[in-house]
Amino acid sequence: MEEFLLFAAVGFLAQAVDGALGMAYGVISSTVLLAFGVPPAQASASAHAAELFTTAASGSAHLYHRNIDWKLFRRLIPFGVCGSMLGAFVVTSFDGDQVKPFVTAYLAVIGSWLLYRSFYRIPTNPVKLRIVAPLGATAGFLDAAGGGGWGPVATTGLLGAGGQPRLVIGTVNASEFLIALSVSLSFLATIVTGHWVEAGEFRDYLTSVGGLIIGGVIAAPLAGWMVKTLREKMLLRLVGSLITLLAGYQTLEQTGAL
Repeated sequence: MEEFLLFAAVGFLAQAVDGALGMAYGVISSTVLLAFGVPPAQASASAHAAELFTTAASGSAHLYHRNIDWKLFRRLIPFGVCGSMLGAFVVTSFDGDQVKPFVTAYLAVIGSWLLYRSFYRIPTNPVKLRIVAPLGATAGFLDAAGGGGWGPVATTGLLGAGGQPRLVIGTVNASEFLIALSVSLSFLATIVTGHWVEAGEFRDYLTSVGGLIIGGVIAAPLAGWMVKTLREKMLLRLVGSLITLLAGYQTLEQTGAL
């Protein structure tokens, strides 16, 4: 019960931040799961299973508050789905111990980038459509392979290209449901075909997944309101610091320093 409540609190925090910034639910959830010893593929599958519920609620909130750019949404989704399916296949193709250092390093980079971005104002300009395809494919791939990345990569890329923050965050959040669905179906396909030989261990993490779902669903309806009211810089600094510290702890643990 204590473990369930812990992951419910993590899910609530992760979704609260994700709803406000358009990023971080998968990254926070996966980082915490990895810190508890969950292998990378199982961590990614667990985070995305939880996201099926949280992103549906969060996307609905952004739809209600009219935070979605539908033209950008339609262009972003196809490439994101293709990239995420490839990422799920890649992460289930290798032993968890071999992949974990790379996933940890990736999460550390994302955490550092969020922290760095909190100190700089990003200008608002029309997003050039030619960058949407490669950005969506890259974000989808890293999201599935690393257990998080759709929000950090897609949101920061679109904001860096000059997108309006409210519409970028709302669009990325709304599209994340379809990304999570494609990743989850890809993981299911690897199980059915026998490609993912370690998938049997997934049932050991049902308590953590359940906690992430409950906590995230409770926080998700606040997403549309939070994106309009909370200070972005402070949340970015807190999340960036948390992810970087957790990734650093995992690195020390993997190298035998702890």
